[in-house]
Amino acid sequence: MSTAEADLIDRLRATLGPQAVLSGADLPARNQQDWSTLGPVRPLAVVRPADPQGVATALGAAVAAGIAVVPQGGLTGLAGGARPIEGAIALSLERLTGIEEIDPAAATMTVRAGTTLEAVQRAAEDAGFFFALDLGARGSCTIGGNLSTNAGGNRVLRYGMARDMVLGLEAALPDGTLVTSLNKMLKNNAGYDLKQLFVGSEGTLGIITRAVLRLHPAPACTMAALCGLASYDAVLAFLAAARRGLGPILSAFEVMWPDYWQVATERVAGVRSPIGRGHAFYVLVEAQGSDSADAGRFDAWLESEAEAGLIEDAAVAQSLADVKAFWGVRDAAAELKLVLGPHASFDIGLPVAGMDAYARACREALAAELPGCLGLFYGHIADGNMHIVACVPGADPQPYAPIDAVVYRLVRQHGGTISAEHGIGLKKKPYLPYTRTPEELALMRVVKQAIDPKGLLNPGKVL
Repeated sequence: MSTAEADLIDRLRATLGPQAVLSGADLPARNQQDWSTLGPVRPLAVVRPADPQGVATALGAAVAAGIAVVPQGGLTGLAGGARPIEGAIALSLERLTGIEEIDPAAATMTVRAGTTLEAVQRAAEDAGFFFALDLGARGSCTIGGNLSTNAGGNRVLRYGMARDMVLGLEAALPDGTLVTSLNKMLKNNAGYDLKQLFVGSEGTLGIITRAVLRLHPAPACTMAALCGLASYDAVLAFLAAARRGLGPILSAFEVMWPDYWQVATERVAGVRSPIGRGHAFYVLVEAQGSDSADAGRFDAWLESEAEAGLIEDAAVAQSLADVKAFWGVRDAAAELKLVLGPHASFDIGLPVAGMDAYARACREALAAELPGCLGLFYGHIADGNMHIVACVPGADPQPYAPIDAVVYRLVRQHGGTISAEHGIGLKKKPYLPYTRTPEELALMRVVKQAIDPKGLLNPGKVL
């Protein structure tokens, strides 16, 4: 450790308190990597401020000393965005937690960035509201991380991405400035919408410290069905029918290819198959209503589609427990490491009509170029987001780079995007030109240079 590094750590301990700065033998193992397939790296220190000003102070001091800073939330990212680099400060928001305010009149919640998504959901529910963002890592991921990657999740179809659920934001800049704009108004066109600089920028422009989140009325009823369909054309027809027949109460439309369905229902503990096997596609359709009439509407719509021959088989939820069990099949993706071992995960975006063509081409290419390679396909198909899990069973190490090359090469050929909701981080950075033009990348660099001229905030990520 250099003199400058030691001086910085001493000053941070004096300013933030000894419990806020961990180094040497006290470095926690969890802060040395995220959920990506990249290996661990020991940072110079882990700094854990307890308030927004502490975040700004630590960031400004580190940058002034010429030391890089890597922001960390729940460390559930799959793209390496929170993975530390050698010699850098890992600035963890694990102590920056709590719900500061729920405003019933404005239907907003003001929350600190280190608060888990599940805690936000529960606080909204306790207050009679609904926070729409939801994903499998809800118990571990943090709202700051969700916003920094513009998370999507299960109900984008109805409520939009994370950026659509935030009204105000506070963020610490690399020079130590704390920019506070905790707006609660739906309409506020006073100049640039600065919060959108930070939403989706993966901690490369600033560190989100607090947010004002938009809440919705709690659904009076939630309906769901798991359906077996005979073809992808039937899936597209079923989606069109759901949009037409359910309108604004349609909240989710998840599609699982049979390769994913088989592994999830036969190999993941606690997950059962509520309908028969042998279907070409499995669809989880969900609607959230405001009264009992909406529940009847859902049942009548589903019955009409079955009578029309579009659905081969279906299980209809009779309770919220059933709804949770149905989602358990879809959320089984989070448990695949236990049954498959190490594997690569992808969150690509594609034109909806061409998703099955992509899946078939990808499956064939993986098998041809990497003998024995297994590919599982599923995702939020209605909003153009496909997830892929791929691995060569038993291989050690896994051929991650060749798998990435196949998946992203075909994404480019099929006119898609390499990232729908997980961000770019380190893992996807080489493939960003597949999705963004040279002019777009140049403009991103202009913004980065303007806000972080020394390039010390989450360096090497995204760009």
